[in-house]
Amino acid sequence: MQNRVRTLRTQAGLSQADLATAMGVSRQTINSIENGRYLPSLPLAISLARHFGATVEEVFDVDA
Repeated sequence: MQNRVRTLRTQAGLSQADLATAMGVSRQTINSIENGRYLPSLPLAISLARHFGATVEEVFDVDA
């Protein structure tokens, strides 16, 4: 599954640490999500999408 977390984060001018703090997770979790090594839980995926004003489908591409 591919995602746009890194793109959205950098467009928002956020560091991984900033986004991690906003999501209540570690910086390493954000790094792992961005690199496709970790699939977030549904609540975290929804929180990430809402943080960027997007839908889950806009952030995470389940067909890729």
